[in-house]
Amino acid sequence: MSQSLGELIKRNAEMEMKKMEIFYNNYNKRFTLENAWKELRHDQKWCELATAKNEGSLKKRKCEDGGDSESSQATANKRPPGVKAAEKGSHKTVVKDNTLNEFETMWTIKQADLAAKERLSKLSLLDSLIGKKEPLAEYEEALKKKLINDLLSN
Repeated sequence: MSQSLGELIKRNAEMEMKKMEIFYNNYNKRFTLENAWKELRHDQKWCELATAKNEGSLKKRKCEDGGDSESSQATANKRPPGVKAAEKGSHKTVVKDNTLNEFETMWTIKQADLAAKERLSKLSLLDSLIGKKEPLAEYEEALKKKLINDLLSN
């Protein structure tokens, strides 16, 4: 059963000829690269390659930006990442989670700091109102009572 390399190549060429014959019988025209393009143009990979250059720049452009409507349908669904990209992405999420936790911690500290500063400012205002030797005006008396009530309620 061992076939020589020449026999395998000849057999492969015969199979290709039969495939082309079947295509011609089905569609009444010869197989060309245009037929393959019509099949593959909606594939995500080929859509990106077809619209890769925009006015000579090397940056890829999106299919929606000037691409024909047929090829822009293919990029509506994003390709799944490859194995290496998925591995890199999993490492980034851990870093993002740590960053998010750090940010939340800083935010709670900042909120506590602002509350302490506000309380301190109210205390200093109350201290200055209590420390006055001359009688207080109506608005100062009202402010003094309000500050005392606020500080005692907390």
